[in-house]
Amino acid sequence: MSITSDEVNFLVYRYLQESGFSHSAFTFGNESHVSQSNISGTRVPPAALITVLQKGLQYVEAEISINEDGSVFDGQPTESLSLIDAVMPDVVQTRKQAFCNMLAQQQAACSVSSPASCIQSNPPKNGETTVSGEENGTHNARAHSESMGVEVDIEIPASKATVLRGHEAEAFICAWNPVSDLLASGSGDSTARIWNLTNSSSTQLVLHHCIQEGSQDVPSNTYITSLDWNSNGTLLATGSYDGFARIWTKDGNLVSTLGQHNGPIFALKWNKKGKSILSAGADKMTIIWDVHTGEAKQKFPFHSAPAVAVDWKNNNTFASCSTDKCIHVCRLGRDRPLKTFQGHTGEVNAIKWDPSGVLLASCSDDMTVKIWNQKQDSCVLDLHAHSKEIYTITWSPAGPETNNPNSSTMLASASFDSTVRLWDIEQGVCIHTLTQHQEPVYSVAFSPDGKHLASGSFDKCVHIWNTATGALVRSYRGTSGIFEVCWNSTGDKVSACASDGSVCVLDLRK
Repeated sequence: MSITSDEVNFLVYRYLQESGFSHSAFTFGNESHVSQSNISGTRVPPAALITVLQKGLQYVEAEISINEDGSVFDGQPTESLSLIDAVMPDVVQTRKQAFCNMLAQQQAACSVSSPASCIQSNPPKNGETTVSGEENGTHNARAHSESMGVEVDIEIPASKATVLRGHEAEAFICAWNPVSDLLASGSGDSTARIWNLTNSSSTQLVLHHCIQEGSQDVPSNTYITSLDWNSNGTLLATGSYDGFARIWTKDGNLVSTLGQHNGPIFALKWNKKGKSILSAGADKMTIIWDVHTGEAKQKFPFHSAPAVAVDWKNNNTFASCSTDKCIHVCRLGRDRPLKTFQGHTGEVNAIKWDPSGVLLASCSDDMTVKIWNQKQDSCVLDLHAHSKEIYTITWSPAGPETNNPNSSTMLASASFDSTVRLWDIEQGVCIHTLTQHQEPVYSVAFSPDGKHLASGSFDKCVHIWNTATGALVRSYRGTSGIFEVCWNSTGDKVSACASDGSVCVLDLRK
């Protein structure tokens, strides 16, 4: 067995991605030329680097436990090897000698005690069977549910899950068309895809992201980082690591390519009128684009590090955040920020305006959620509860479509501490802590009526929660880690995109 430098680089790159270090992953991936390797990302399971390291430690421990006569010391070491110990020959040799001494002591103890006390449990005899996940999928699912504290009767059955396959690398993002059951997904395979789920047999359009070399279009070997439909569902915008934003029709035709960023685009969004697109990039720049001409209306060079997220307040005003720990509120036509919010002590990962456009929420690697108002310099609320980095946030919807316009607005936060928290912003308190996930939670999304919340985690699970009670009401376990979840416009389907390239659509109708 051997491992190549390309494979090591890919495992490190995936580890950085899965740990939320997207900007470090991009830099490392470029320098190590990961995109030029022939490794298929869909075949590499989540946490592969950690798994390889753990298995290596186990093999070293097993080697220590093998005696000179080939017999095995059938006991547990008093102290597991650390990674550093395992690569230090002196430490390993000392541990091996300690194991030999322990074996000698146990054999001496057995010689003066009942022989029965030294008999180990026997393996299954011929004809006997053991139940494993491969032999009994139902048992495996039930055991998983019990270990997760999930009731079997709330599991979404396979018959209600449509798994869409086609991507050849991780599927990072997905977005439903706002007026029909068209689902867009973006991947590390240089494509976005539009899946038509309006009938029983789903079809897909492949949107190849190419660059022009001479007179030919060639694949750009890029990662699709962002997707957004315009408000009437006729156009889809995509952003990618090659620094270009692209606009497509819902039929998959390329309308225009927007190229002013000097580096990857990390986020983009349409304004509500659908006349402008806002993008943020690794070049520290945010840009407002004119959709009809394809020209940059204005560049905003105010961040001192990569700009990672943006959100429109209205059709001309927006907020942006960065790894520089700052948040800027800017307006088209103004040459300076209207407001700069400072207070986070770590990278700011996401920002979202509340439905009224008055309050701005932000989350950070500093494990806090902060609420801002343009009328004051310091944050209105500083919410501390998570114990690890907070990856994303989202507000509950408001208005007549929620069927409960008088309900107080909630904010959901998703963290690498494996929890989701629901906050009552009017009271400034956490009203529910959702704890069924076992790995970092990468995405949360409210249903259109605000009554349910979907969450997706790298534990492969999608959970559906009742926002009023905090109860887990539906659950689905996929095939790999979940990067993003989102609801369709009617609130009866949830999509989830995963690290193995699959996109799953859950039908929540009874």
